[in-house]
Amino acid sequence: MPVVVDSSGWIEYFTGGPNCDHFAAAIQNEDELVVPAITITEVYRWVLREASAADALTVAASMKQGRVVPLDDRLAVIAAEISHKHRLRLADGIIYATARTASAELLTQDGDLEGLSGVRYFVHPSRKRKKSGR
Repeated sequence: MPVVVDSSGWIEYFTGGPNCDHFAAAIQNEDELVVPAITITEVYRWVLREASAADALTVAASMKQGRVVPLDDRLAVIAAEISHKHRLRLADGIIYATARTASAELLTQDGDLEGLSGVRYFVHPSRKRKKSGR
């Protein structure tokens, strides 16, 4: 089954955080890995801030081993509708829409996505669980 790992999962994996094992198998299975282009943007930006441009390039190259899905006009409209319906931030809506259109499971630590169909949510040990209004 195809799998999308959201930006928080990629960062957890690359930093060796306490939840990295939840994302490792999906990230390492490049044949089933679907990568929304916006996750490359978010993770690259985070690595630039926390490390270096060289590290960011290395991370981006690693992420591109999966099937990168660009944001085209069709996906943009679907993401806007999903974002509106579920009150998601723009990037979360794009990531979730990418997963839905690819018939992929979405792995995340983002509490805003918890409880949505096709989402496997992992509580990060350093965060408290959000109350879901869904």
